[in-house]
Amino acid sequence: MEYRCRLGSASGEIKEGVYAAESETQLRQEFEDKGLFLLSVQQSRRAISWKGVSLPTRRRLGSREFIVFNQELAALLNAGMPLVQSLDLLRQRVEQPVFKALLDDVHDQVQSGSSLSDAFETHRELVPGVYIASVLAGEQSGGLEEMLRRYIAYAKILDSVRRKTLSALIYPAILFTLSAFVVGIIVLQVVPEFASFYEGMGASLPLATRLLMAVSYTTREFFWVLLFGVAAAGFGMWSYARHSNRGEWLDRSLLRLPFIGSVVNKFSTSQLARTLATLLGGGIPLVSALDVASRSISNRHLSQQLVTIAQEVREGQPLSTAMRSRTAFPLVAIKMVEVGESTGALQQMLNSVADFFDEEVETTLARFMTLIEPILLVIMGIVIAALLLSLYWPLLQLGAIVS
Repeated sequence: MEYRCRLGSASGEIKEGVYAAESETQLRQEFEDKGLFLLSVQQSRRAISWKGVSLPTRRRLGSREFIVFNQELAALLNAGMPLVQSLDLLRQRVEQPVFKALLDDVHDQVQSGSSLSDAFETHRELVPGVYIASVLAGEQSGGLEEMLRRYIAYAKILDSVRRKTLSALIYPAILFTLSAFVVGIIVLQVVPEFASFYEGMGASLPLATRLLMAVSYTTREFFWVLLFGVAAAGFGMWSYARHSNRGEWLDRSLLRLPFIGSVVNKFSTSQLARTLATLLGGGIPLVSALDVASRSISNRHLSQQLVTIAQEVREGQPLSTAMRSRTAFPLVAIKMVEVGESTGALQQMLNSVADFFDEEVETTLARFMTLIEPILLVIMGIVIAALLLSLYWPLLQLGAIVS
């Protein structure tokens, strides 16, 4: 693993650099042996360089593997095994390299006297902020096992919603890919054969046939140029979206799309409500829970809105009032939060909000699947029929003349 470190020497000299080590503990020991002081350390992201272009690769933990780890950790703590021994046992059973290196470092830090939340805090780019806050709440309340199980339930529900969403998009993606493949074969292979045949006839061709042959010729002659252009455009959009301000604008634009925006808004609202409910259930104050949720929510526009809401709540406004002043959240969610605040059952009402919008997302996707399958099939049939008709139209005209 690579770490970006800031070092200080006995003479007062300070320098920064990237150093490789198996764990942060080993890195600290190496610097101490050299008489250097480690002022700050941050795990460095690896990058792939190609002709001066650096592409950072984000390493993430698998959600299922992380859930299984926490289930086993909660079971060991419930059985009375100390935390250090539990981590030592679990890290030996992990095979994924990044996760194993993370657990090795967490174990070493906890064994050295650090808290579990502080140990995971040093790997914030890999570990969800909700998890770190949940562990911290469990340590402060003395109920670490309970908070781990609360986080497990939270993570399972979010993972289930994500998987259902992806599953709903698989079939349309397959149909679209198949359509593009068939159209590509017709344009790149079939059309040139007909073009040679029609050139030998010397007949005047209809406009649709001439346009189709022009598209086929341009695609074949400039295929690699077009492919490079599409790749460059995709890379440019990705680079543009990486900037925080631009990414916030893109996510705001995404919410305004007719169908996709509604699904994204409902999913983000569900994610926000469930995160807040999980943290409030662990005894974390509302303002701190809002700060954590703003870093955990996937949509950057809603995340920025949540930062402003957290500031207004910190100044004394009710959560429902702060949310009402923002147009990003559904009115149903705001009213349910208002009821929860007035009855003193905000956590339960937030769970109800999350369940409600989870069902809304599932229902919307089911309706989408019911409509998109026949629509894609009809569009695919029309496109292919139009291509074939453009190809065979001169032959049909010739047949009519001969008759």
